[in-house]
Amino acid sequence: MIKEPKLLKNNDKISLVAPSFGCTIEPYKTELDIAITNLKSEGYQLLLGENIYKNEGVLSSNTPKKRAKEFMDAYKSDSSLILSVGGGELMNEILPFIDFKKIKELPPKWFMGFSDNTNLTFTLTTLANIVTIYGPCAPSFAYFPFKYETKDALKMLKGEKHFKGYKKWQLNSLKDETNPLAKLNLTEKKIIKPYKYKEAKEGMLLGGCIDCLVNICGSKYDNVKAFIKENKKDGFIWYLESCDLNPISFRRALFLLKEAGWFKYVKMFLIGRAFHYNEVIMGESFIKGAKDILKSFNVPILFDIDLSHLPPSLPFKNGAKAKVSYINNNIDIFYL
Repeated sequence: MIKEPKLLKNNDKISLVAPSFGCTIEPYKTELDIAITNLKSEGYQLLLGENIYKNEGVLSSNTPKKRAKEFMDAYKSDSSLILSVGGGELMNEILPFIDFKKIKELPPKWFMGFSDNTNLTFTLTTLANIVTIYGPCAPSFAYFPFKYETKDALKMLKGEKHFKGYKKWQLNSLKDETNPLAKLNLTEKKIIKPYKYKEAKEGMLLGGCIDCLVNICGSKYDNVKAFIKENKKDGFIWYLESCDLNPISFRRALFLLKEAGWFKYVKMFLIGRAFHYNEVIMGESFIKGAKDILKSFNVPILFDIDLSHLPPSLPFKNGAKAKVSYINNNIDIFYL
């Protein structure tokens, strides 16, 4: 049975952890400093992990063991939310040191993070049956009043059920080391591209960053076939976005997950804007490749939704049941 953590309250404790990168460079260090102040001003008690300002591992805050220990200590603590301070590259290396059996025995706790944090948002759901949030990391809370994904993430943690996408998005960021607090450069109008969409679908949301999912697929942390079989009565709405992948590697990734049986019982696909937006290789685009690989399922696909490394990006409850609609060029999600 899927377990959902208790709703977040204004005076709850939040543990900040660095299971991937630590915030040692700009704009992340300045953003994290301000985010901590902002979250405290909202009444939350912040518990700061020892790795959040470190860069002592290989492309990461610390060694895999120390990063995993920081996470496990936070999960055993009395905090209500574990919030990652960043994405990165090698978070998968902590998985051998995460005690999923112990986590399954403990009261469920929220974990939220984006990008490389898929390694935990996804496995905590499929291995430990816990609802997680694929959403903003701590530095995003540097901007106050909270807007877009940070506002929606807090509303989600507090029990809000209804969410819609945003009007515009950022293609080119204005941030750099000398301007770490530049606001979103919202120049692009959101245009969702529906495929075979006829009506809203209900199912369990499952997904994350496909760059990470392909590395979980086929490993001993891949419990997807058993998980989807156990929950097949609900059917699944897969949400996927990509960071480093180009259109060809994105197509390969979808093919791998399809052939591994992950998409059995699928009812809808939600595909976010690729970070390599508009890239075409030898006539192959992200949308063309996805249609080719996924058309045999004969289910609706919504392309270029607000789920992306090109912000703002909607938070998603991984492992939660929802009704997803396409209304007036926007995605509409109601959690059941």
